[in-house]
Amino acid sequence: MEELLIDMHVTKKIHTSNGTEILDVELKISKYQLVTLFGKSGAGKTTVLKIIAGLLSVDSGYIKVGDDVWLDSTQKINLRPQKRNIGFVFQDYALFPNMTVKENLLYAYPHQEKNYVSELLDIFHLKGLCERRPNQLSGGQQQRLAVARALARKPKILLLDEPLSALDYDTRKILQDEIILAHKNFNATTILVSHDINEVVKLSDYMYIMHDGKIVKNGTPQQCGMVGLL
Repeated sequence: MEELLIDMHVTKKIHTSNGTEILDVELKISKYQLVTLFGKSGAGKTTVLKIIAGLLSVDSGYIKVGDDVWLDSTQKINLRPQKRNIGFVFQDYALFPNMTVKENLLYAYPHQEKNYVSELLDIFHLKGLCERRPNQLSGGQQQRLAVARALARKPKILLLDEPLSALDYDTRKILQDEIILAHKNFNATTILVSHDINEVVKLSDYMYIMHDGKIVKNGTPQQCGMVGLL
C-alpha cells in the first residue's frame, strides 16, 4: 500500500469572478506521487497551493504531512512558510535577476554539494548557461532554472503553479519530460496546477478536478475520463 504523505481538509472564503465562494478541499496524496489539480481559471487551484505553502491562511481545517502537523485551526497551529519543506514554482518564475544560473541554485541550496547541483544542471540542460543571468535566458531556460532552483532545496513537496503555460508547444513538451525525470530522480512529491489536458494525462499519477472551490472528481487521468478527451 502506498504511504500517505499529505492529508488535508481546508475551507476558506474566496472571491471569484462569480462572487464569493467557499473553497472546501480535501486531499490525500501518497508519497512520491505526481498529482494534478485540474480545472478552469478561478476554480481555486492556485489558492490550494498557496495554502499548502503557508502563503495564505484558512478559515478552518488541517494539513498533515507525514507525522508533522503544518496546520490545525482548532489547535492554533500554522507553520510559517520557511518551516514547511516545500519548493514552489510560480508562473512568473521569481528568479533572482542579479544572480547567475549557478548562483540561483547555490542560493537555494547553500551546502555546496557540487554533485547535487551538477545533476540539476544536467537534467535541465543548464550546464552551458551557468554564468548567465536570467535576462540572458529564453523563457524555456528561465522555467528550467525555476524548477531546478525549487528542487535545489531538496523539498519534500514540489508545488508547480502552471509552470509551462507561457511556453510554446515544443518547449512545453521538452519541459514536461524534464519534470518527469526530475520528479523521479529527486523523490519529491509533486503537485501540479494545470488546465492543459495533454499535460495532465502525460504527467499525472493521480488528479483532482476542481470547480468553484470544490473537488468534483478524482482518480487517475483514465478514471477521470481525460484520455478520451485527447
